[in-house]
Amino acid sequence: MTTPPEHGSPRVVVLHGYSAHPDKHWFPWLRDRLEPGAVRVPPLPRPEAPDADDWLSAARTALADADGDTVVVAHSLGCLTALRALAALPQGRRLSGVVLVAGFTEPLPALPELDAFIGDGVDLAAARAHADAWTVLVSSDDPIVPPAATRSLAARLGAELIEAGPVGHFMADDGVTRLPTLLPLLGEAGEAGGGWRDAGGPGTGSSTR
Repeated sequence: MTTPPEHGSPRVVVLHGYSAHPDKHWFPWLRDRLEPGAVRVPPLPRPEAPDADDWLSAARTALADADGDTVVVAHSLGCLTALRALAALPQGRRLSGVVLVAGFTEPLPALPELDAFIGDGVDLAAARAHADAWTVLVSSDDPIVPPAATRSLAARLGAELIEAGPVGHFMADDGVTRLPTLLPLLGEAGEAGGGWRDAGGPGTGSSTR
């Protein structure tokens, strides 16, 4: 495994989604899978009733020491927050990469209570300028974020799109407690026989551009 940068900042910053927290879904697995100190999963304020400005402030704080060695990994509503935080970075500052899991930028029919948070989305061009590599993961049967919305986001970003198959919304409730496809994206060796779920389910997915 590679180790965190010598200056002590995390190599991976994970932004969770709506109604989540740092110890939910596949976040603990990723934290345990990488070297100690390599992953930061900040708790975003009031996840059950999120405020866009509060989440943006927390994300910007989490990325305050991020640099060219840093990868941002975000899930669901955390993807929109990550994009907004990246768009707000100073001109010329670039991160190593961004991985968006079940990302979107427009209102969700399944969660109208998030309409105010989502608002007008985000300036994708401004966000795109602040990272070198972009990857988007999509589930074919996501009941919360329409797969078409995630695929559209990947296309608009010019990102690599990884089709994960039918894995719901990449949540623990869907049986997704690890995401082995993240490992090579973070410069890590993969897991032999690693699937998305604890038992059964698709493997590492297929990639398109």
